[in-house]
Amino acid sequence: MAYSLSAAMAAAAPMQPMKPKRVFAGASPTAAAAAIPSSSSGFRRIGGGVGGVGGVSLLAASRPRHPLLRSTASSFRCFSALSPEMKTTLDKVVTSQKVVLFMKGTKDFPQCGFSNTVVQILKSLNVPFETLNILENEVLRQGLKEYSSWPTFPQLYIDGEFFGGCDITVEAYKNGQLQEVLEKALCS
Repeated sequence: MAYSLSAAMAAAAPMQPMKPKRVFAGASPTAAAAAIPSSSSGFRRIGGGVGGVGGVSLLAASRPRHPLLRSTASSFRCFSALSPEMKTTLDKVVTSQKVVLFMKGTKDFPQCGFSNTVVQILKSLNVPFETLNILENEVLRQGLKEYSSWPTFPQLYIDGEFFGGCDITVEAYKNGQLQEVLEKALCS
């Protein structure tokens, strides 16, 4: 049974309803990016860079919107973008096709040089692959970082397994390992 990637994107949407900002036809990319719902929980990310500590981002209180939610600067809340529902959805997505690329943009319109590099490699090998644009869903983007334990994009999955990002894909392509892995996956 084929799994719909667009349905997976919809399933990976935030569980809590948020009011998106209105974006009109012909709006600038900046206006479009501003329309993507973002967290307004009154917390800010601190600590260990992109992934936080052990893949869990630490959020510290920063001017909560409601006076009853005030807390000291020393209080912390752990936040994980990878809910059980998101993990199940991602499991289905990465196993729905032999080759899946989570990237910035689409295979026809990459919006990042690294994503474009991986797309060009896969196209040069004549490999059928699906792409998902992580710029369309911030919850999906953050959940994927935890799911793969890899903080950057693009992320290439072959035969349901995380293969790597751009640098690993380029190196594997140069030494022939990528072609071997793809051949094995496509023949299974």
